[in-house]
Amino acid sequence: MSNAGTKRVSLAGLLAFRPRRTRGFRLLFRSIVYRGRKAEKKGFGEYDYIRLLDAAHQRLRAPLVLVWDNLGTHKSATMRRLIASRSWLTVFYLPATAPELNPVEGVWSVMKSGLVNLVKRDVDQIRDLVTQRLRRLQRQPALLHGLLAKTGLDPRPP
Repeated sequence: MSNAGTKRVSLAGLLAFRPRRTRGFRLLFRSIVYRGRKAEKKGFGEYDYIRLLDAAHQRLRAPLVLVWDNLGTHKSATMRRLIASRSWLTVFYLPATAPELNPVEGVWSVMKSGLVNLVKRDVDQIRDLVTQRLRRLQRQPALLHGLLAKTGLDPRPP
C-alpha cells in the first residue's frame, strides 16, 4: 500500500488454524513502513518472513504446514535454508497463477475495502488504519473460516 510518492506500508500475514477444530482461526500479520529513505528496507525479506513464522509457531505451540505463494523471497536459497533448519515447518507452494487458492488474498481484499475513500495524510496514519482493520478481522473467526472455505481447499488431514 503506497502513499504520496515512494512511501509505503508493506504487509505480511498468515491465516492459521488447526484442522480438527471448528473455531480457532487466527490471523497473524506484520507490517513494515518505508518512508523513502536510502537505508530503509522497502519490504519484507527472508528474515522478516521467518520471524513471522517463528512467532506463529510459538503462539500456536504446534508444527506448521505452510501453503505459500511463489513470491521470489519465499523460494530463495536463503529462505530454503531457513525453512530446512526448522523441523516443525513443512512448506507447500501454490501454483504460480492461482492467487484464488491463497486465503490471505481474501484478507487483504476485505481489509482494503473502502480504504481509497478515506483521507490520510501520511504513511503512519495508513499503517495505523491498516493495523486497526486487521485487528478487527482477527476477532472474526467465522469470516476467516469463510476466506479459507472460499478457496475450495480442504484443510483436513488425509
